[in-house]
Amino acid sequence: MLLQGIDWLILILFFALSLGIGIYSSKKSSQNIQEFFKAGGNLPWWVLGISMVATTFSTDTPNLVTDIVRKNGISGNWVWWSFLLTGMLTVFFFARLWKRSGVLTDIEFYELRYSGKPASFLRGFRAIYLGIFFNVVIISGVSLAAIKIGGVLLGLSPLPVLLFSGLVTVLYSSLGGLRGVVFTDFMQFGLSLAGAIAAAWVSVNHPAIGGLDELLQHPEVSVKLDFIPDINNWEVFLMVFLIPVFIQWWSVWYPGSEPGGGGFIVQRMLAAKDENHALSSVLLFTIVHYAIRPWPWIIVALCSIIVFPDLDALRRAFPEADASIVQDDMAYPAMLSFMPVGIMGLVVTSLVAAYMSTLSTMLNLGSSYVVNDFYRRFIRPDASQKHLIGIGRLTTVLIMVIGGYVALQLENALQTFAILLQIGAGTGLIYILRWYWWRINALSEMVAMAVSFLMALYFAFLHPALFEPLTTSAELLIGIFVTTGSWIAAAYLTPETDKKKLMAFVQKTKAPGPGWRSIHQLMGEKGKPVEPSQVFDFQAALLAFAAGVTGVYAFLFGTGHILLGNPLSGVLLMLLACLGFGAVFLLRKRLR
Repeated sequence: MLLQGIDWLILILFFALSLGIGIYSSKKSSQNIQEFFKAGGNLPWWVLGISMVATTFSTDTPNLVTDIVRKNGISGNWVWWSFLLTGMLTVFFFARLWKRSGVLTDIEFYELRYSGKPASFLRGFRAIYLGIFFNVVIISGVSLAAIKIGGVLLGLSPLPVLLFSGLVTVLYSSLGGLRGVVFTDFMQFGLSLAGAIAAAWVSVNHPAIGGLDELLQHPEVSVKLDFIPDINNWEVFLMVFLIPVFIQWWSVWYPGSEPGGGGFIVQRMLAAKDENHALSSVLLFTIVHYAIRPWPWIIVALCSIIVFPDLDALRRAFPEADASIVQDDMAYPAMLSFMPVGIMGLVVTSLVAAYMSTLSTMLNLGSSYVVNDFYRRFIRPDASQKHLIGIGRLTTVLIMVIGGYVALQLENALQTFAILLQIGAGTGLIYILRWYWWRINALSEMVAMAVSFLMALYFAFLHPALFEPLTTSAELLIGIFVTTGSWIAAAYLTPETDKKKLMAFVQKTKAPGPGWRSIHQLMGEKGKPVEPSQVFDFQAALLAFAAGVTGVYAFLFGTGHILLGNPLSGVLLMLLACLGFGAVFLLRKRLR
């Protein structure tokens, strides 16, 4: 279905507004790289929190959720719901530490925390590895979803979709820097959420469904409504619940859900006015991302099971689409083809907004790594601010071109998610403990990164050629075990980080915990003790973590129970959510 006049008007106005924000922000962002990549470190928590939410909501996100629900039901979402634990950990145990570090990027952290040539190498290598390689993977995944939506709703071939949407995004993100990205995100999030709700409303009222009650009673849908997987189906229970909830969230590095914080989450925290704003921004993100946003996508996914019960139905409905990209994740854009005029414009614009918010963040973040942590650090340390901003803008364009090319080689959103999980398997714990244990060094991080990547390559190419294929959960567990064991061994067997570097790190960040006891003792002997009052209250942080996790999960499932026809249990869960959030509020004064 092609867009009509009012639909095109909504879309064009959105593009104009996005470019306007980029142009408006360009003067200030062009002053220096602190402004371009960090917005001067003076943004409020509510803007930053919503920007994080907008970034994690891209065109591939509802596609991914649809893929999960169609395959494993609502409970299949535990593969990403489990990362709520990671988010809350960042809120109460890492947000203040990151803000105190004063770095421009989380990659710069390496030479703040570690010493010698290994630290320098790690900073430079990670700048290219994350700034280009990983960002290209993420950009290709969200671009694939945009390609599918453009093909289904507008009848466009992949190249025009990438050229047009990519051009607008590159323009405003390269002009406005992080400030332009963040304020555009704020506007884009409102559109994205409104579009998702509108899509759910129209889908539920589709003639083949006839309302929410009929949807929930349909035999193909009713078996997919459980919030926890059936324990009798042990393989699914293990893969989508036990492993994510008990192992995956702390052991796997995944963009946007990095244990200890990383990537664009840290970028936003570093751009906050102060430590309180940094903490509050991640807390807002965690609540909205996990408790408020998922249900419109889930409702549309459940509707798609009736309207498009299998892949053949999708192929029959869209015979012009390339058969290789018609997978379960395509059911979401397929459901959007039923939107009426006006709402179609809102929904399409909301998806374009979601795509551009993620894309602009990844482009700005990747550029910051390449410019600050590779080019300025190793190639042109004496480069002027104007020159560095110019290199940042050029890098933005190059990352977009490479990401667009890779997007044309992928088939579905779940494929990209699985690739990223496996590459990051086993590295998560090191990103948590490096703030709390002095013995972790640059070489142990190198080992973690190298082993996890080699394990991903092994399972992707070598293992299938030599042995019977393993389940995804088995590959993940083996990757976690081998990688974690390797970097722990490396931490003990390789030389220690220079003690002066460790003392300077603790002096600046006030890193707490028994893992720093020997360094705290050494600092006391040198006449530079860390006073207990300077270190945040670990017990209060632990209580707030538990209360926050309880509150968000209770809100998430309370909303679900109300939508699925169980109002009493839904209200009780909502009351539990209020208690959890109330406990966090009461603990706020101790969270210094």
